[in-house]
Amino acid sequence: MSRLALPVATAGYVGLAPIAPGTWGSAVGLCLLLLVRLTGEAGAEALLLGTVLVVGIWSATVAERRYGRRDPGAIVIDEIAGMLITLFWVPVAWPGLVAGFLAFRFFDIVKPFPARAAERLPAGWGVMADDVVAGLYAYVTVRVGAAVAPSVMLG
Repeated sequence: MSRLALPVATAGYVGLAPIAPGTWGSAVGLCLLLLVRLTGEAGAEALLLGTVLVVGIWSATVAERRYGRRDPGAIVIDEIAGMLITLFWVPVAWPGLVAGFLAFRFFDIVKPFPARAAERLPAGWGVMADDVVAGLYAYVTVRVGAAVAPSVMLG
């Protein structure tokens, strides 16, 4: 099982990209979201998010041990979770997807309170928690954008 943790934590080794692995991981999250939305089942989106969170904590814990340091850049399962949270059940059009992606990347990089504090949780919990917080900030941003400019954000 632990051999499966690295491909999961790195999103099929996307996290090993030499430039901006977190951005690539976020793009994987966006692609997964779009694929799940093709099913037309809101429950599938919730199931995907729950699975990514649980499997992410496990795989990030194993990957941290394997890499020998806290939250190495190669772990991008947390970015996938953050992107899924950002757009969770928000029926956005392409401009909304782009806005959500940019908002999540912003909050993931800036790490406003309590995201930075959440990083200090042990092992995979800390890896995932700061991106969950960033995703929640981005989610609120997308919801506000959709309320202010629904014709743009929602299509």
